[in-house]
Order: sequence, then C-alpha cells, then structure tokens
Amino acid sequence: MPPPTAILHTCNDGVRLGRALATLRPCDEIVVVDHGSSDDTLRVAREYSARIRTADPLQPLGDDVGFAHHEWLLFLLPSEAISEALEATLYEWKRYAQRDVAEVSSCAVLVREETSQGWAELQPSTRLVPRSWRRWDREFRLPLRDLESMLLDGDLLRFRTP
Repeated sequence: MPPPTAILHTCNDGVRLGRALATLRPCDEIVVVDHGSSDDTLRVAREYSARIRTADPLQPLGDDVGFAHHEWLLFLLPSEAISEALEATLYEWKRYAQRDVAEVSSCAVLVREETSQGWAELQPSTRLVPRSWRRWDREFRLPLRDLESMLLDGDLLRFRTP
C-alpha cells in the first residue's frame, strides 16, 4: 500500500496524544487537526514532528483532507494507539504499489476498548481510506463503517484514561 498519512482530530488532548503519536511509526506523515486546544496538545504534536492544521469549522468534513501528502489516510482518535500487529501489517502493506490496492475500497481494523473489567472487543471500524473517501461520521470525525472494508490484521487499542 502506498504510504499512509495519519490524521488525528484533537481538542485539549495533550495528556493522551503522545501515546497515539508514538505508535504511528509506519505512517510517513502525521497530521494533527486541532479544534482550538488550550492545553499542551500542540506542544505534544510538535514533539512527535506532526504537522499541525487548524480546523476550519466552515469546511465540510472530508473536504479538509486535501492537505495530506499521501493517497491513503489512517484515522485515529487521540485516545487510541495501534497495536504491534497492526503496525507490522501497515509496514507490510506499504510495500505494495498503488495499482496493487486499486480494488480496495477501504480497510477496517478491530477496536479493543479498555474497560474496568478488562479489554472489550468492538466491531471492526473503517479507518484506512483513500483520499477520495466521502462518507464521514461527523461526531467522531472518522470514516463511516464500510461493510465492504478489507479487515487488516492487528487492532486499535482505545484507552479510557491517559
């Protein structure tokens, strides 16, 4: 797969953002789209060499991905981190040429969420999409679930606390 651009939308996520950014080694570009943070979010983003964009509230979601340098976009929440297995999968996929993945509409990953009883496995979530993607969950600023998504090995870990 061509190299992915990781995109994280933030607002006062300084205490949890570092963990997410530290796991994005397979991504050739990391972009933090900030929605008016007043904490250390932007400082943390800079420490991980992320490009910072200020969210434009007037721009429709999905129309704001033109800034990405790569064709494939990986979306994470600031409270998530990619597992080692997903990291390995993303490194493997980067070896493919764009023509090799031309038939792939999107990719999903399993999300495991930290709970007081341990880890709960949620439904697969579409997170790796081409820049031309146009179906968005406006609340979470993530791609809407695509039942045709290719399921990637590995998972996203969603943490309750920083």
